[in-house]
Amino acid sequence: MELRLPSGRIVAVSTCFHHFKPWQGAPIPDTYGGKAVLDSNGDPLFAELAILRLIQAGGWQGAWIDTYRRKFRQSLPPHLCNPPPHVQGFLCKANAGREWRSGCPDVLAWSEGEYVFVEAKHKGRDRIGKRQKEWLESAINSGLPLESYLIFEWTC
Repeated sequence: MELRLPSGRIVAVSTCFHHFKPWQGAPIPDTYGGKAVLDSNGDPLFAELAILRLIQAGGWQGAWIDTYRRKFRQSLPPHLCNPPPHVQGFLCKANAGREWRSGCPDVLAWSEGEYVFVEAKHKGRDRIGKRQKEWLESAINSGLPLESYLIFEWTC
């Protein structure tokens, strides 16, 4: 997918697609105001966590960057996780020196010194916004290789 960044630069961003099943089990107590709950191998998860599970199945470590509540998560709230300091440092560098920033991608994964930022988009209902483009441009300017950014479109 091609994106026009705030500077006017156009970049080609890798995009993938996945279809999830909607969760049919018991309701979860906190849906963040109505987020879609998906079935991830029999577990109820938000899209960001279901995507993280797919990445983890490939041998990577990772976390959902819950910018709404300013937490790192590997499972549904209230559970938290703390990525290693080198991962948090890389996130801070990509954020132009700030740990949390509007527009930050949903998932951060790491393996053997490599990083991948994943932006989750509900296909047909969600799109890359201005702040996400600003974040991407800042990250590229901070040294993030464009190959380390992925748009993950999903449906259910």
